[in-house]
Amino acid sequence: MFMTELLLIFLCIVIGSRIGGIPLGAFAGAGLVILSFIFGIQPTSPPIDVLLMVFAVITAVSVMQAAGGLDFMVSLAEKALRKRPSQITYIAPIVAYIFTLLAGTGHIVYALLPVIAEISKEAGVRPERPLSISVIASQQAITACPISAATVSLLALLSDQNITLFHILAICIPSTLVGVLVSAFVMSKIGVELDQDPIYIERKQKGLIKTFEKAEHSSSRKGLFSVLFFMFGTACIVLLGGKPELRPQWIVDGITKTMSMPTAIEMIMLSVGALILCLKVDKGRIIESSVAKAGFVAIVSIFGIAWLGDTFVSSNSELIHDSIGSLATNYPYLFALALFALSILLYSQAATVLALMPLGLALKISPLYLIAMFP
Repeated sequence: MFMTELLLIFLCIVIGSRIGGIPLGAFAGAGLVILSFIFGIQPTSPPIDVLLMVFAVITAVSVMQAAGGLDFMVSLAEKALRKRPSQITYIAPIVAYIFTLLAGTGHIVYALLPVIAEISKEAGVRPERPLSISVIASQQAITACPISAATVSLLALLSDQNITLFHILAICIPSTLVGVLVSAFVMSKIGVELDQDPIYIERKQKGLIKTFEKAEHSSSRKGLFSVLFFMFGTACIVLLGGKPELRPQWIVDGITKTMSMPTAIEMIMLSVGALILCLKVDKGRIIESSVAKAGFVAIVSIFGIAWLGDTFVSSNSELIHDSIGSLATNYPYLFALALFALSILLYSQAATVLALMPLGLALKISPLYLIAMFP
């Protein structure tokens, strides 16, 4: 029965991921129907806190984009890239990392890629060097960002393990940043220089080298203030995550209870959205923003995959621990390989976290090990 259920889950993930986007969550829901109605497994509760946190963050980022905040950030990035074009292999990934870290979404990098390619060619640097590592840097920064969907998902899962947001950031920020810099150094040695590449020289002489049309990214005061408001909200979340005593407390039935971090994140991000809206943002542009559309897809994917994975793990927790618990405890890096493999199939970092991290907890793998595997 266990292997049949596992095969069913894998089949739902493969079919959904092949189609991509919303179907990933939809097929996970179909898997839940089969587990419940055919195999008689009691479903767990949907990951409401995680979904609400992701929804709140996406709301704030979408409002910021509608206010011109992301355009403002991209305009700053372009200026930074053009200051030292010869060092773009190092500067581009750092810029991509910082901007994703601040914005909470890797979508901001799309607008940077044509700029990176053009500046690279103008400086005589092979474009694939900064382009490849910049994409990797933006994805790594998601695991180091305090408000990304993946990070808040991991925080929600580990909040009962005495893990705070500070623990995640303290491990993920330095490790991912060092990894990006080392990778940039490796990429700087890949291939010959453009002025020595015979194929590039030949294509240039034939006029086959594509030039990108420069997109206009405004740097309005409204965009500036929207970014400042968003950064203020992010700073508040980091502060509350590192110092739980700053969060409100209540006495319930004689027990002191502190506001949870998921609740704090939801409140602050929605408040940031409200604060940015005071800048007279066009409300119609919010729902049309690329972040809002991508965020809706992410929420549906997370909803289905997380619910399916949690139901399977909860119903088979004893069997999983008895059969492979000792293996996972003695060789925890094997679980890191499983995370890596599933990430290839799933289009959402948060979905990967919610699909497999509960299994890691069921296997009694140290929460600190799970954070180290997160990037």
